[in-house]
Amino acid sequence: MADVSSLTKSIFKQPSELFVGIGVVLFIMMMIIPLPPVVLDILMSINIVLSLLVVLIVLYTKHALEFSVFPTLLLLLTVFGLALNVSSTRLILVKGHNFDGRIVRAFGSFVVGTTGTEGYVIGIIIFIIIIIVQFLVITKGSTRVAEVAARFTLDALPGKQMAIEAEYNSGLLNEEEATMKKHQLQKEADFYGAMDGSSKFVSGNVKVGIVITLVNIIGGMVVGLLLHQESMDMAVQTYIPLAIGDGLVTQLPALLVSVSTGIIVTRSVSDASFGLDVTKQFSDQARPYWIAAAICFILGIIPGAGFPWYILIPLSALLVFLAVSLTRKQIKTEQTEKMKIAAGRDREAPAEITPVQPLDPLSLEIGYGLIPLVDKEHGAELLDRITRIRRESALDLGIVVPRIRIIDNMRLEPAEYCFKINGVEVGRGLIRMSHYLCINPGGISEEIPGEKTIDPAFGLPAIWISEEMREKAEQLGYTVVDPPSIIATHFTEIIKRHAAEILGRQGVKTILDTLKSDHSAVVDEVNKAFTVGEIHKVLQGLLEEQISVRNIVAVLETLADYADVTKNTGYLVEKVRQTLGRQICLQHVDDKKSIKALVLEPGLEQTIIDSKVETNKGLIAALEPSVHKKWILNLSQSMRLMQEQGYTPIVLCSEAARPLVKSSTTREFPNLVVLSYPEIVPEITVESLGEIGLND
Repeated sequence: MADVSSLTKSIFKQPSELFVGIGVVLFIMMMIIPLPPVVLDILMSINIVLSLLVVLIVLYTKHALEFSVFPTLLLLLTVFGLALNVSSTRLILVKGHNFDGRIVRAFGSFVVGTTGTEGYVIGIIIFIIIIIVQFLVITKGSTRVAEVAARFTLDALPGKQMAIEAEYNSGLLNEEEATMKKHQLQKEADFYGAMDGSSKFVSGNVKVGIVITLVNIIGGMVVGLLLHQESMDMAVQTYIPLAIGDGLVTQLPALLVSVSTGIIVTRSVSDASFGLDVTKQFSDQARPYWIAAAICFILGIIPGAGFPWYILIPLSALLVFLAVSLTRKQIKTEQTEKMKIAAGRDREAPAEITPVQPLDPLSLEIGYGLIPLVDKEHGAELLDRITRIRRESALDLGIVVPRIRIIDNMRLEPAEYCFKINGVEVGRGLIRMSHYLCINPGGISEEIPGEKTIDPAFGLPAIWISEEMREKAEQLGYTVVDPPSIIATHFTEIIKRHAAEILGRQGVKTILDTLKSDHSAVVDEVNKAFTVGEIHKVLQGLLEEQISVRNIVAVLETLADYADVTKNTGYLVEKVRQTLGRQICLQHVDDKKSIKALVLEPGLEQTIIDSKVETNKGLIAALEPSVHKKWILNLSQSMRLMQEQGYTPIVLCSEAARPLVKSSTTREFPNLVVLSYPEIVPEITVESLGEIGLND
């Protein structure tokens, strides 16, 4: 019983859905099941009212998408009208002169305006005129407009989507707004595509209406003469008025729906309804009313012309009145605008003391020669890549990468670009359009002719080659990169190297707020013990060495564990690194889960530890110049030997020495990986490739 009750509640939870479902089934059944005349009158009245409502809703709709159900509604109204037509035809043929459908008889006599043979002829003429107007003028035009609108909307869709991407990447839109705009674009394309097909329902309905009316007349005459044994006069008086009335009562709603179709597909983009647009646009200028008034007056006073002066002259006076009113309105509007401009000038001086706008967190400035890379008319390939890089970097590093603002800077060389973080340049490069950057990955002896240069992302020797040399370079094994990929790769490296600068305190606050819904315990505990600034410094310490903070829960739990011990940033960073040991080790292991590393001679390690100095930025190694020079020289030689063996240089030392070793080598080897013993998890093996000391 509980299941039945829940099923009943779910069915009646949305009554409108239930009524729509029942209504659609009834539309189909009406073609099969005979209807009483009273029910037929009710349904025909409903059909007329629905058609009127559709016209009025379309007129008062600001945007076509506000009435997005129109294509489907068009089909249902067409089926409904045809079902009524079939039902009325059945009753007319069965009952003959005893047919008592009031709506059909009213349209067959009152709407025509007269009776007898004259009424039949007039009724047929009116019916034919309505059909011609509906089919040749409204329906055909609406169908053509719908086809063109659908094609143009679909053709413009990629360009509009790229424009949204450009606004998103430049910071004009946030992610939610961009998604909403794209969804709106897709809905618009779907709507006009559906209207293109739905307009065929209207034209088909007109054709069927003609056929059904002819069938009613011919079939009625056959039934009356042969089956009911009626005289010719009686059959004509019975079936022709009923056929005309049935045709008119069916085609009137169809005509209203056709008009609605024409209006909705011809409506241009506007922020107001059709009525408000007409009012505004007909009252923008007074000159047309002055000219129209003069023409009406001249026509009214032409001697012997026979124009109705008693209509034209009052109409001319009305137009003069409207022209005077609009002229006064325009003068008043111009005076108001002048006052606003004057008031705006008076307020210009205080504007100088408004706060300075914050700098863009990330920006890409390009020379005018690189504009095609971000121009939607040329594909805007770079915009798509930058969007993907932001998302991928956010996933890799665990931070929110802000939108990048793209600016064309005339002070740059035409083919030059530069990246800035908070307005400060952090990377620059030069691009040769229609060329490719060719990089030797190592081991390729055959040289490729081209212009020598330096890869802006990694500082490697490279060559600019033409399109003709691209295939040959790829066959030889060179790494060949196109201009958008060069900038995109450089952008990726910029994010990795400067992730600590990109992450701000507001970003940390956003991370904590987002995490609180699922991990409220650890967030509340950390917030009690640390400020956002202290958490920010720890995360920056990890990001400075390109350690992802995506496992933010583990980072916060470690901070909470040591909250009662210390708030020293350097100490906390080392403890968090040890918690993330498996993650860090897996970045540097080979296929056998082994790390090849250089170790420090105990004496050198102790010397580095003894040289530590506390600064605002944490502990640093303050070695004597001669010792520092020897240490860097020996480290450089060991790194070179390690690289010659095909390994990435890694230094392994104690926990106490690790931050000091890193600080002492940052200037010379900013990308050197320095690990401590506690960071090595048990399943990872370590193989020493050499020991570094202060001796030669």
